[in-house]
Amino acid sequence: MSDAKQDAVRCRRDGGVLEVTLDRPKANAIDLATSRLMGETFRAFRDDSELRVAILCTAGDRFFSAGWDLKAAASGDAVDGDYGVGGFGGLQELRDLNKPVIAAVNGMAVGGGFELALSADLILASEHSTFALPEIRAGTLADAATVKLPKRMPYHVAMDLLLTGRWMDAQEAQRWGLVNELLPPEKLMERAWELARLLAGGPPLVFAAIKEVAREAEALSFQEAMNRITKRQFRSVDALYDSEDQQEGFRAFAEKRDPVWKGR
Repeated sequence: MSDAKQDAVRCRRDGGVLEVTLDRPKANAIDLATSRLMGETFRAFRDDSELRVAILCTAGDRFFSAGWDLKAAASGDAVDGDYGVGGFGGLQELRDLNKPVIAAVNGMAVGGGFELALSADLILASEHSTFALPEIRAGTLADAATVKLPKRMPYHVAMDLLLTGRWMDAQEAQRWGLVNELLPPEKLMERAWELARLLAGGPPLVFAAIKEVAREAEALSFQEAMNRITKRQFRSVDALYDSEDQQEGFRAFAEKRDPVWKGR
């Protein structure tokens, strides 16, 4: 294992897993410079063929992230400024990120911090974690959450959170399917790494196809999406169907052995 970027964004890699830690005391709030750094970090993860899975976590146990840094905004950071290649937090607008990302939420995920967690594919949370979208009280829009939440949970519950800014505890978040697993705080990162290593041993080309199809299908009808799959109009699906890995999967199944994935 190795450590890098000993600043607001720390990275640690072990095999095919990259752990990205946001560390900005006291609340892990994100200013423009930090957002750009996170975007560069996740772009490098996306483009590194040896990395298969990322874990997003934050330092401390009180705040996962308070979202947008209001102190930085008061000092001149524009709300509509340059967030960097991946948009706010480096994840939610990063194009072609076709690798799994796990968010390990420990503490309060507020506003943009909640939206950052929603940018991951899987969310693990400590049992004391809480979630809120207080933008309504500041007279502004929780933009990414307004797009995502009504698609991820019952519409009326999503609108309740958006319109009132109320707090939702981790147990309720899991009940609505926003959180995959709840864990004691001391077990959170252990479980995140266990899950990441499991995924890192999986078929990367299949994961890429799953992520691209799921992402693009949001704007398509079912039949349109299926037609694009069967006509190999998704780049990741086309690469999968012509791959050594697909043949390896077939052979391994027939030979009753574990497949050896090469990502090609």
